Amino acid sequence: ELGGKTAFPCNLSINEIAAHYTPYKGDETVLREGDYLKLDLGVHVDGYIADTAVTYRVGMEEDDLMEAAREALENAISTVRAGTKISEVGKAIEDTIRGKGFNPIVNLSGHKIERYKLHAGISIPNIYRPADNYELKEGDVIAIEPFATTGAGQVIEVPPALIFMYVRDRPVRMAHARRLLMHIKREYRTLPFAYRWLQDFMPEGQLKLALAQLDRAGAIYSYPILREVRGGLVAQFEHTVIVEKDGAYITT
Repeated sequence: ELGGKTAFPCNLSINEIAAHYTPYKGDETVLREGDYLKLDLGVHVDGYIADTAVTYRVGMEEDDLMEAAREALENAISTVRAGTKISEVGKAIEDTIRGKGFNPIVNLSGHKIERYKLHAGISIPNIYRPADNYELKEGDVIAIEPFATTGAGQVIEVPPALIFMYVRDRPVRMAHARRLLMHIKREYRTLPFAYRWLQDFMPEGQLKLALAQLDRAGAIYSYPILREVRGGLVAQFEHTVIVEKDGAYITT
């Protein structure tokens, strides 16, 4: 009704996969009872973005791991107001998750959002770091997304990349890479897009070669799948909020 469109492809990340897994056409992944399924997606209206995530456990109720991530989000939001340092937000997340006996994922974070910019330069940490001294300002839009894990608390990148984002125009040799870049700019602007959205645009072989050339040239940015380094289970919850003088307005 409002003309909303996708701002970040729907992530369906299972168990030790923390983020950036999105299905492709022909994907035969099957959910099994007990799997931790993290559903993370963004939408926008005229470039104004809302980003949100929840975790479900297939066929089962919420457990302690999920509760740790959800309560970390609630406690983090309770700290938000104009003048709050982002280190305080990170402290609320870390204290909550560790207090439940789990580890926060230290190299994942939330992010500031601006029009047509999902990640606008300021990271919202999931741990306490005194050096994170940016003070939230009234009107700031931020996504807060705690990740709790049974593992070590770090993620590593693993192939393949299934999500990409336009960065800048760059010269490329292949004609179908140039055609693909024009299509990406026209359809998605500066917002991330999924591999599956392009699978009908050109033959699979050409598509993979074109994406690889655009990535190497720096014309697009690829989002590799992120896996917990020790294979630990991961739960995530996320809200987008607008910073107000005395609190936070949740948009998701």
